[in-house]
Amino acid sequence: MEPILRLENVSKAFGGLKVTDGVSFSVMPAEISAIIGPNGAGKTTLFNQITGALRPDSGRIVFQGQDITGLDTQEIVALGMGRAFQITSIFPEETVLNNVRVACLSREGLTRQPLKGVGSFKSSTEKAMSVLESLGLAGQAARPAFELAHGDQKLLDIGVALALNPKMLLLDEPTAGMSPDERALTRELVVKLWREFNLTMIFIEHDMDTVFGIAQKVRVLQQGRLLAEGTPDEIRANPQVVTAYLGEEL
Repeated sequence: MEPILRLENVSKAFGGLKVTDGVSFSVMPAEISAIIGPNGAGKTTLFNQITGALRPDSGRIVFQGQDITGLDTQEIVALGMGRAFQITSIFPEETVLNNVRVACLSREGLTRQPLKGVGSFKSSTEKAMSVLESLGLAGQAARPAFELAHGDQKLLDIGVALALNPKMLLLDEPTAGMSPDERALTRELVVKLWREFNLTMIFIEHDMDTVFGIAQKVRVLQQGRLLAEGTPDEIRANPQVVTAYLGEEL
């Protein structure tokens, strides 16, 4: 089986600071994996390069067999990659339903063709409601997004990404700012979505209960370099990782 995503010596510098430094790894289809590391390790910068928000200075990124290095975000999304952000990118004044419905229309290329889009409005609404039901947000479909609790806003952001029918979904700190109970519920939901939508999923996370609870593979960044990768048990037992990052958290 071929990897769905392959990074080959990906590097990015800002001035004299190398934020990612020769990062190479492969992700298999339907894998759920985590990227961890201390603040400033280069995790979000790496996500930005994978999704086209930043162009690597060197190296290559291959998605579903196609070299996507240097493609813009819209082109990469069209190829089947979705992303939810640490800081939500929802439309706060719009209803929960409209946030997801716009993504459905965008997937069909109809957001700039409003008259043509009228015929697809019903199917887009049905698709959006189906996504909201998977997220447990269908009962709040008519509410403005800004009225949602913080955790539900993050779920809505994931819903917008899911509405684009991705093959792979990148989540940037999905449990950030949540209470322990909210984090536990979000862990369960992430696994449910991974299975239900048959996704390849990569998430950045600082909560080790989430990382070791649901990831099949864990990759550790330190100062822009890939320090280690392996199963959760292998990462727990890796002395370099314990010294550099996990320490007392274990």
